[in-house]
Amino acid sequence: MELGLSDADIGREVGISGSTVWRWRHRGFPVVPEPAEIHPDQWTNEKCADYSYLLGLYLGDGYIGTHARTHSLVIACDAHYENLVAECSDAVSTFSRVSPGIQYPKDTKGARVVSYGSFWPALFPQHGPGKKHEREIRLLAWQQEIVERHPRRFLRGLIHSDGSRCENRFTVQLKSGPREYSYPRYFFTNYSDDIRDLFCQSCDQLGIRWSQSNWRNISISHRDSVARLDSFVGPKS
Repeated sequence: MELGLSDADIGREVGISGSTVWRWRHRGFPVVPEPAEIHPDQWTNEKCADYSYLLGLYLGDGYIGTHARTHSLVIACDAHYENLVAECSDAVSTFSRVSPGIQYPKDTKGARVVSYGSFWPALFPQHGPGKKHEREIRLLAWQQEIVERHPRRFLRGLIHSDGSRCENRFTVQLKSGPREYSYPRYFFTNYSDDIRDLFCQSCDQLGIRWSQSNWRNISISHRDSVARLDSFVGPKS
């Protein structure tokens, strides 16, 4: 500023926005948050179950943001499903002393559960630059152990974020005329091969039969498997 340059001028010189220059001048330069320590081996069984559910939500529709002095966990939900938003908020509250905020972006049908804390990257080490389906997604040993202990909660989180339960209807031509049939089925849709594999591994563990409808869709339509999913997932609400 001593040279008579405006915030916008400085921003153009260094490749950042003028508003960022103003913020740094008035509030100081951003400080990289110190990495937090977590101790999953000390968690209760209930807390592990909540983590398994929250991990499913995060892998489906969550991300971690980096701010000047902290991080944020953001889980995107459909605002129509109020119980799902509440369940997500409860799971987040298990790991944060401060209740998460729920945002409703204007002109959308979405809701975002948002929680700030320096510990979120340690809880979800799969975070990183770029989209999840464009990078490798692997669970750490402690995460894998929790998912294997609580596969139902993990599947519930994945389906709540990137899955659906619907009625498949079709018509069969009989001698007596056309007859309509219907049966429920589940879909899990995700662009990441790794995340779909995690979904299928938990299905295999629970004896749930699945098939790959196309490159991004996993389908569960076998009657017993649908009934098994209904016992701990069911329709969204």
